[in-house]
Amino acid sequence: MDTKEHYYSDDPTKKHIDAKTTLDGGRYYFLGNGYIQAAVQICSGNEGSPMGLLIMNPESFGAKSDALTFDPENGLAATMLEIRIGEQRYSATAETLSAEWSDLQDIPLVKINWHHDAISVEERLFCPDRRSGRLIRQISVYNLADTEAVLHFHTGFRTFELETADKVKTSKSLTLEYELSPLKHNLKLRKLPNTNGLVSDKAITYWRQTANTEISAPLDHLFRASKNQIASNISHQGIMDASIWQYNLEWVRDSANIAMGLTMSGHHQSARALLQRMLKHNVTDKGDAVDSGKVRPLQETELDQNGKLLMALKTYIDWTGDTELVTRYWKKIKALAEFPFQEELMHKSGLLHNQREFWERHSAYGVEDGFELCYQVFVAVGLTCAADFARINGEEELAREWEKKAKTLKDAVLSDRTFSMIENGHLIKRRDLQGNQQKTINPDAKQVIPESVPIMRDGEHSLDPDSSSALPIAIEFMDPTSSPAQKTLDEMEKLWNMEWSFGGYSRYNVTSEPDSAAPWPLASVFIAQANLEAGNEERVWRVLDWLHTVPGALSGSWYEIYGNRPVPPYAQIGIIPWAWAEIIKFFIHHLFGIRPSRKELVIRPRLLKGLQRAGCRVHIHGITLSLTLERSDKKQKGYSIDGTFTKTTDPFLKTEMPKKNTKIVFFL
Repeated sequence: MDTKEHYYSDDPTKKHIDAKTTLDGGRYYFLGNGYIQAAVQICSGNEGSPMGLLIMNPESFGAKSDALTFDPENGLAATMLEIRIGEQRYSATAETLSAEWSDLQDIPLVKINWHHDAISVEERLFCPDRRSGRLIRQISVYNLADTEAVLHFHTGFRTFELETADKVKTSKSLTLEYELSPLKHNLKLRKLPNTNGLVSDKAITYWRQTANTEISAPLDHLFRASKNQIASNISHQGIMDASIWQYNLEWVRDSANIAMGLTMSGHHQSARALLQRMLKHNVTDKGDAVDSGKVRPLQETELDQNGKLLMALKTYIDWTGDTELVTRYWKKIKALAEFPFQEELMHKSGLLHNQREFWERHSAYGVEDGFELCYQVFVAVGLTCAADFARINGEEELAREWEKKAKTLKDAVLSDRTFSMIENGHLIKRRDLQGNQQKTINPDAKQVIPESVPIMRDGEHSLDPDSSSALPIAIEFMDPTSSPAQKTLDEMEKLWNMEWSFGGYSRYNVTSEPDSAAPWPLASVFIAQANLEAGNEERVWRVLDWLHTVPGALSGSWYEIYGNRPVPPYAQIGIIPWAWAEIIKFFIHHLFGIRPSRKELVIRPRLLKGLQRAGCRVHIHGITLSLTLERSDKKQKGYSIDGTFTKTTDPFLKTEMPKKNTKIVFFL
């Protein structure tokens, strides 16, 4: 591979300021239903349109400036609402503008308020159904003057303008509809004469079956914003850009993780579409998984992707009971499970080796042929998932064979005297073929890398610690309370505030970073998940609090990184849907501890210190599960299922999958 593979030409300094993704004081609210994708831009800083509406085709990836409503000369200015009273013109300003998530009969919407001396305005934007490329913009204007006024409403996009006039004594409502045609090339805007039947019953039912939490305002916002937006850029055919406005490519790893978040949050239709897309188009007949839209040579293959997709498929089946994908794509799934065990990748230790690492550095950056921790862990876990699929398809012998392979791989990772991925009492990222820890990397002098990035500095470029080493702990591949796990998480603390002071974990030791030396929300949530499992709750709270402070937090659309990236040649910093998935997993899988299978329901909650109560509602196997966690001063600890109490000192429940809506309360 060449370091220039992901170079981009999108240069926001040569375009209208609205083309910049990281606007001062900017944040985005994403809406979408598989047929249309939209983002409401709110900008409280000194650059960019205070409010802007970006509308995109979810099946056509592009830069921010490629949005259908973006004008090369005027950016998003035309999409703002302008109201004229006589000769006076009014529109939203950064000083008076506010925005928040709300809902209409459980359908998420973005509510915007702005005002001037003469008027007060509320705008509400949402997708009214699940089967068409429509976005609704409801506008309510309140006349603050003593006399009746004639209001002229004006908005549009690019060369299209819509204007209407109405007499207003006290208030006036206006409903606009943006529609993306089935051909996906033509965007229309019209005024609706009435709002009868505006909201689809199917859309209401869909959103009412998604998950909800009741914890506290800050934590509920993290979950709600993630649930509202995680499916917004996935087309109804499962096509998904792995990073909005940034890479414009698909990765099996990202899609698999997002499929898990979609499943746990109740977006089962989108999860299924995403899984089918991967199995049909993004996995070859040989079982090779696509990354950045390409199939790689074995030495450059991201081996964890195979395991991740198998894990995502099992998560979907365990939550929905839908096994049709496993039977329809059984040949592909078998190839996916077997792919990593090719002779060229196998080592006498039982471990798998190549020259690519989890965060996609490769030989050009100095990555040697060797063993990557996550490539072993996720392949092993994926094989155990595949064994379940083998049994669904009546292949018991194959299931036992895969379980044996998975155990051999796990034992090698944790116990091999020479090649285990534990060094000095904690997990390490990488070993070479002789069993030595690869501690540093140095890029090939022939490669072209921006001079401003840390890996181009003088001195050592260290590989460890790496936030991906927290993942085996988060998924309980190893005991989170064990000494190696605790020491690994202690090592992770070196990544907090490495070269900055505003918080957050970097993805790895920034001395080897070919991008910005900066914190990553994604990596920070990995480490929070692992620390929650390990009982390090102060570290968990620190991450949760940090997520509420960074740019984008008010809308819940977090940037990939929070640093100064050299743009170009690198892509502008985009919004990573994977982060939404990890936040959802943090709450549903880790905090509430909901772990269904095809036949059983397991709940093993971890109520954070400082919380007296937490509740959630999820949809599993066609029924609604309401779960409440309560701190109790009662002597008796345990749980109740629909009012029937069971005493236990261990916050753990294992029972048959309920056949009807069920309420469970844990007294902790």
